Amino acid sequence: MSYNSSSMTSGSGSSRRAFEFGRTHVVRPKGKHQATIVWLHGLGDNGSSWSQLLESLPLPNIKWICPTAPTRPVAIFGGFPCTAWFDVGEISEDAPSDLEGLDASAAHVANLLSTEPPNIKLGIGGFSMGAATALYSATCHVLGHYRNGNIYRINLSAIVSLSGWLPCSRTLKNQIEQSRDGIRRAASLPLFLCHGKGDDVVAYEHGERSAMTLSSAGFPNLMFRSYNGLGHYTVPEETDEVCRWLTGNLGLEGFRLN
Repeated sequence: MSYNSSSMTSGSGSSRRAFEFGRTHVVRPKGKHQATIVWLHGLGDNGSSWSQLLESLPLPNIKWICPTAPTRPVAIFGGFPCTAWFDVGEISEDAPSDLEGLDASAAHVANLLSTEPPNIKLGIGGFSMGAATALYSATCHVLGHYRNGNIYRINLSAIVSLSGWLPCSRTLKNQIEQSRDGIRRAASLPLFLCHGKGDDVVAYEHGERSAMTLSSAGFPNLMFRSYNGLGHYTVPEETDEVCRWLTGNLGLEGFRLN
């Protein structure tokens, strides 16, 4: 199932930009609906390709929502337009971040989760730039607001990052430490980060350093898994571990791994 684009605006006044998001694909749960996870694709990809993989996983109680990022000029490609959750000039947790684009994408994801039933656990996952957006959303949840000051209203129960990195990492620890609610929310949000040691797109060190930053910022329920020889893609060993981790952390029923 899929439905068409929506637009989100970011910023204020004359600097507001509208971002046109692409088609959203939904994978319905085959069993009892216990959790809904928005899954975010990587740079230049779309929601359809991931929806096919997610539908094949042995997780019958998860509803997957797979949106497609806006098409925009991307600095790392010399301004060539492609689907991207935010603009990026270099892939690093220390690089300047496109806060406007990150806020707009995080708000789009939150909007997709906002209509789920109150008894359903909510999560965000992604690959590469999608994983970076998922981790950014985790920081918005913990701080209680986007970087533009708007309130973040979604209560997240799980974050999965495959081959990603943490945007805006430098100021995160100080921001969380200054907020009692932030410390509490960080302590109760489980994160699962996976990265291949052979990744030639998002270097392994960026994934490892992002996990260390999150851990030191007050996320005690964080698991970081590395995979020898794995490049910038996913493999069954990794998705099997994601299934086990989601089942345990979301309390899902009916998990069967062949």
